[in-house]
Amino acid sequence: MRIIRVAYNNFSFYAQLLDGEALCLDRSKGLTKPLPLSEVRILPLAVPSKIVCLGLNYRSHAKEMGRELPTEPLIFLKPPTAVISHGQPIVIPPMSEQVDYEGELAVIIGRQCKNVPAGELAPCIFGFACANDVTARDLQRKDGLFTRAKGFDTFAPIGPWIETDVPNPDNLQIRTLVNGQVRQDGNTSDMVFSVTQAISFISRIMTLMPGDVVLTGTPAGIGELKAGDEVTVEIETVGLLTNSVQSAAQPSEALGEDLEPTLQ
Repeated sequence: MRIIRVAYNNFSFYAQLLDGEALCLDRSKGLTKPLPLSEVRILPLAVPSKIVCLGLNYRSHAKEMGRELPTEPLIFLKPPTAVISHGQPIVIPPMSEQVDYEGELAVIIGRQCKNVPAGELAPCIFGFACANDVTARDLQRKDGLFTRAKGFDTFAPIGPWIETDVPNPDNLQIRTLVNGQVRQDGNTSDMVFSVTQAISFISRIMTLMPGDVVLTGTPAGIGELKAGDEVTVEIETVGLLTNSVQSAAQPSEALGEDLEPTLQ
Protein backbone atom coordinates (compact mmCIF):
# COMPACT_ATOMS: atom_id res chain seq x y z
CA MET A 1 0.00 0.00 0.00
CA ARG A 2 1.25 3.47 -0.88
CA ILE A 3 0.42 6.12 1.70
CA ILE A 4 0.51 9.88 1.25
CA ARG A 5 -0.33 12.75 3.58
CA VAL A 6 -2.78 15.35 2.34
CA ALA A 7 -4.78 18.42 3.34
CA TYR A 8 -8.48 18.68 2.56
CA ASN A 9 -11.20 20.94 4.02
CA ASN A 10 -9.02 22.15 6.91
CA PHE A 11 -7.98 18.60 7.83
CA SER A 12 -4.67 16.85 7.35
CA PHE A 13 -4.59 13.05 7.22
CA TYR A 14 -2.90 10.00 5.78
CA ALA A 15 -4.51 8.48 2.72
CA GLN A 16 -4.05 5.45 0.55
CA LEU A 17 -2.81 6.48 -2.89
CA LEU A 18 -5.05 5.03 -5.58
CA ASP A 19 -5.16 5.69 -9.32
CA GLY A 20 -5.48 9.46 -9.30
CA GLU A 21 -7.32 9.43 -5.96
CA ALA A 22 -6.65 9.49 -2.22
CA LEU A 23 -8.65 7.39 0.25
CA CYS A 24 -8.63 8.80 3.80
CA LEU A 25 -7.35 6.31 6.39
CA ASP A 26 -8.66 8.27 9.38
CA ARG A 27 -12.28 7.21 9.90
CA SER A 28 -12.88 10.07 12.35
CA LYS A 29 -12.74 12.51 9.43
CA GLY A 30 -15.94 11.03 7.94
CA LEU A 31 -14.41 10.77 4.47
CA THR A 32 -15.45 7.37 3.19
CA LYS A 33 -15.10 7.96 -0.55
CA PRO A 34 -11.83 8.46 -2.45
CA LEU A 35 -10.94 12.07 -3.20
CA PRO A 36 -9.49 13.14 -6.55
CA LEU A 37 -5.86 14.20 -6.13
CA SER A 38 -6.79 17.46 -7.84
CA GLU A 39 -8.94 18.33 -4.80
CA VAL A 40 -6.31 17.71 -2.10
CA ARG A 41 -2.99 19.32 -1.26
CA ILE A 42 -0.04 16.94 -0.95
CA LEU A 43 1.85 17.50 2.30
CA PRO A 44 5.28 16.31 3.47
CA LEU A 45 4.96 12.66 4.45
CA ALA A 46 5.85 13.08 8.09
CA VAL A 47 5.80 15.65 10.87
CA PRO A 48 8.22 13.81 13.13
CA SER A 49 9.17 14.72 16.66
CA LYS A 50 12.67 13.79 15.52
CA ILE A 51 14.62 12.37 12.60
CA VAL A 52 17.23 9.87 13.76
CA CYS A 53 20.03 9.20 11.28
CA LEU A 54 22.75 6.57 11.04
CA GLY A 55 26.29 7.45 10.06
CA LEU A 56 28.74 5.10 8.31
CA ASN A 57 26.12 2.37 8.09
CA TYR A 58 27.22 1.13 4.66
CA ARG A 59 30.50 -0.69 4.32
CA SER A 60 31.14 0.96 0.95
CA HIS A 61 30.60 4.45 2.38
CA ALA A 62 32.86 3.83 5.39
CA LYS A 63 35.55 2.70 2.94
CA GLU A 64 35.24 5.80 0.74
CA MET A 65 35.45 8.00 3.84
CA GLY A 66 38.54 6.14 5.09
CA ARG A 67 36.81 5.15 8.32
CA GLU A 68 36.66 1.92 10.29
CA LEU A 69 33.31 0.17 10.51
CA PRO A 70 31.42 1.18 13.66
CA THR A 71 30.97 -1.42 16.37
CA GLU A 72 27.66 0.18 17.38
CA PRO A 73 25.25 2.29 15.30
CA LEU A 74 26.46 5.89 15.03
CA ILE A 75 23.41 8.11 15.38
CA PHE A 76 22.67 11.81 15.06
CA LEU A 77 19.54 13.94 14.71
CA LYS A 78 18.01 16.17 12.08
CA PRO A 79 15.32 18.68 13.08
CA PRO A 80 11.73 18.19 11.90
CA THR A 81 11.92 21.56 10.12
CA ALA A 82 14.35 20.02 7.61
CA VAL A 83 11.60 17.85 6.06
CA ILE A 84 10.37 18.59 2.56
CA SER A 85 8.38 16.44 0.16
CA HIS A 86 8.86 15.06 -3.32
CA GLY A 87 9.08 17.94 -5.79
CA GLN A 88 10.00 20.65 -3.30
CA PRO A 89 13.36 22.40 -3.73
CA ILE A 90 16.50 21.78 -1.72
CA VAL A 91 17.88 25.23 -0.84
CA ILE A 92 21.65 25.74 -0.63
CA PRO A 93 22.29 27.99 2.39
CA PRO A 94 24.53 31.06 1.98
CA MET A 95 26.94 29.91 4.72
CA SER A 96 27.89 26.69 2.89
CA GLU A 97 30.05 26.21 -0.19
CA GLN A 98 29.61 22.42 -0.50
CA VAL A 99 26.23 20.76 -0.16
CA ASP A 100 26.16 17.01 -0.79
CA TYR A 101 23.44 14.45 -1.54
CA GLU A 102 23.13 11.18 0.42
CA GLY A 103 20.44 8.81 -0.84
CA GLU A 104 18.93 6.75 1.96
CA LEU A 105 16.14 4.37 2.93
CA ALA A 106 13.79 6.03 5.43
CA VAL A 107 11.74 4.12 8.00
CA ILE A 108 8.53 5.73 9.25
CA ILE A 109 7.61 4.70 12.80
CA GLY A 110 3.96 3.78 13.30
CA ARG A 111 3.62 3.29 17.06
CA GLN A 112 5.51 4.16 20.21
CA CYS A 113 8.72 2.19 20.34
CA LYS A 114 10.86 1.84 23.48
CA ASN A 115 13.29 -0.98 24.36
CA VAL A 116 11.94 -3.17 21.57
CA PRO A 117 14.03 -6.22 20.55
CA ALA A 118 14.93 -6.41 16.87
CA GLY A 119 12.78 -9.50 16.37
CA GLU A 120 9.67 -7.75 17.69
CA LEU A 121 9.90 -4.50 15.72
CA ALA A 122 7.61 -5.25 12.78
CA PRO A 123 4.43 -3.79 14.40
CA CYS A 124 6.30 -0.54 15.13
CA ILE A 125 7.14 0.12 11.48
CA PHE A 126 4.52 2.02 9.51
CA GLY A 127 6.39 1.83 6.23
CA PHE A 128 9.34 2.95 4.13
CA ALA A 129 10.21 5.88 1.91
CA CYS A 130 13.09 7.33 -0.07
CA ALA A 131 15.12 10.07 1.61
CA ASN A 132 18.04 12.36 0.98
CA ASP A 133 20.27 13.21 3.96
CA VAL A 134 21.43 16.50 2.47
CA THR A 135 24.66 17.67 4.13
CA ALA A 136 26.72 20.86 4.15
CA ARG A 137 29.98 18.93 3.95
CA ASP A 138 32.27 21.92 4.44
CA LEU A 139 30.47 22.84 7.66
CA GLN A 140 30.59 19.24 8.86
CA ARG A 141 34.38 19.32 8.47
CA LYS A 142 34.63 22.77 10.06
CA ASP A 143 32.41 22.07 13.07
CA GLY A 144 33.43 18.48 13.70
CA LEU A 145 29.74 18.01 14.57
CA PHE A 146 26.62 17.22 12.53
CA THR A 147 23.92 19.56 13.79
CA ARG A 148 24.55 22.60 11.59
CA ALA A 149 25.71 20.61 8.57
CA LYS A 150 22.64 18.35 8.60
CA GLY A 151 20.03 20.67 10.07
CA PHE A 152 19.24 23.36 7.50
CA ASP A 153 15.66 23.75 6.31
CA THR A 154 15.00 21.55 3.23
CA PHE A 155 17.85 19.17 4.13
CA ALA A 156 15.57 16.14 4.66
CA PRO A 157 13.58 15.37 1.50
CA ILE A 158 11.35 12.33 2.13
CA GLY A 159 8.92 10.73 -0.32
CA PRO A 160 7.25 10.32 -2.67
CA TRP A 161 4.99 8.16 -0.50
CA ILE A 162 5.18 5.66 2.34
CA GLU A 163 5.30 2.12 1.02
CA THR A 164 3.91 -0.32 3.59
CA ASP A 165 4.60 -3.52 1.63
CA VAL A 166 8.38 -4.04 1.63
CA PRO A 167 9.05 -7.73 2.31
CA ASN A 168 12.81 -7.39 2.87
CA PRO A 169 14.15 -3.89 3.50
CA ASP A 170 17.63 -5.35 4.01
CA ASN A 171 18.00 -6.30 0.33
CA LEU A 172 16.94 -3.36 -1.82
CA GLN A 173 18.74 -1.66 -4.68
CA ILE A 174 19.28 2.04 -3.94
CA ARG A 175 20.48 4.62 -6.47
CA THR A 176 20.98 8.36 -6.48
CA LEU A 177 20.97 10.25 -9.78
CA VAL A 178 21.94 13.87 -10.39
CA ASN A 179 20.65 15.32 -13.65
CA GLY A 180 19.93 11.78 -14.84
CA GLN A 181 23.46 10.50 -14.15
CA VAL A 182 23.87 7.67 -11.63
CA ARG A 183 26.07 8.80 -8.73
CA GLN A 184 25.26 6.17 -6.09
CA ASP A 185 24.40 2.54 -6.84
CA GLY A 186 24.22 0.22 -3.85
CA ASN A 187 22.12 -2.26 -1.94
CA THR A 188 20.78 -2.15 1.59
CA SER A 189 22.40 -5.57 2.11
CA ASP A 190 25.64 -3.56 2.46
CA MET A 191 24.39 -1.97 5.69
CA VAL A 192 26.51 -2.66 8.76
CA PHE A 193 23.41 -2.73 10.96
CA SER A 194 20.10 -3.94 9.56
CA VAL A 195 16.92 -1.89 9.76
CA THR A 196 15.64 -3.74 12.82
CA GLN A 197 19.04 -3.81 14.54
CA ALA A 198 19.36 -0.05 14.11
CA ILE A 199 15.86 0.78 15.30
CA SER A 200 16.11 -1.56 18.29
CA PHE A 201 19.37 0.15 19.28
CA ILE A 202 17.80 3.61 18.97
CA SER A 203 14.77 2.51 21.01
CA ARG A 204 17.08 1.64 23.89
CA ILE A 205 18.27 5.26 23.94
CA MET A 206 15.16 7.30 23.16
CA THR A 207 11.47 6.62 22.70
CA LEU A 208 10.49 6.62 19.05
CA MET A 209 7.05 8.13 18.50
CA PRO A 210 4.47 7.66 15.71
CA GLY A 211 5.59 9.72 12.75
CA ASP A 212 9.28 9.71 13.70
CA VAL A 213 11.70 8.95 10.88
CA VAL A 214 14.86 6.84 10.92
CA LEU A 215 17.35 7.36 8.08
CA THR A 216 19.42 4.22 7.69
CA GLY A 217 22.63 5.51 6.09
CA THR A 218 23.99 6.01 2.59
CA PRO A 219 26.07 3.88 0.21
CA ALA A 220 29.29 5.01 -1.48
CA GLY A 221 29.23 7.75 -4.10
CA ILE A 222 28.26 10.85 -2.14
CA GLY A 223 28.88 14.10 -3.99
CA GLU A 224 28.11 17.75 -4.42
CA LEU A 225 24.91 19.46 -5.54
CA LYS A 226 24.74 22.79 -7.34
CA ALA A 227 21.90 25.23 -7.93
CA GLY A 228 19.97 24.10 -11.00
CA ASP A 229 20.58 20.38 -10.38
CA GLU A 230 17.86 17.77 -10.09
CA VAL A 231 18.55 14.93 -7.66
CA THR A 232 16.63 11.65 -7.55
CA VAL A 233 16.76 8.86 -4.97
CA GLU A 234 15.37 5.59 -6.31
CA ILE A 235 14.84 2.53 -4.10
CA GLU A 236 13.60 -0.82 -5.36
CA THR A 237 9.90 -1.48 -4.50
CA VAL A 238 9.81 1.74 -2.42
CA GLY A 239 9.66 4.63 -4.89
CA LEU A 240 11.44 7.50 -6.55
CA LEU A 241 12.07 10.85 -4.83
CA THR A 242 13.02 13.85 -6.96
CA ASN A 243 13.95 17.36 -5.83
CA SER A 244 15.38 20.37 -7.60
CA VAL A 245 18.24 22.36 -6.10
CA GLN A 246 18.29 26.14 -5.79
CA SER A 247 20.32 28.82 -4.08
CA ALA A 248 18.91 30.74 -1.14
CA ALA A 249 18.82 33.84 -3.31
CA GLN A 250 15.96 32.35 -5.29
CA PRO A 251 12.38 32.61 -3.98
CA SER A 252 11.38 29.31 -2.43
CA GLU A 253 8.06 27.63 -1.93
CA ALA A 254 6.45 28.19 1.46
CA LEU A 255 7.01 25.11 3.58
CA GLY A 256 4.89 25.88 6.63
CA GLU A 257 1.41 24.62 7.37
CA ASP A 258 -0.71 24.74 10.49
CA LEU A 259 -2.49 21.41 10.37
CA GLU A 260 -1.90 18.59 12.78
CA PRO A 261 -1.40 15.08 11.37
CA THR A 262 -3.15 11.92 12.54
CA LEU A 263 -1.09 8.78 11.99
CA GLN A 264 -3.11 5.61 11.63
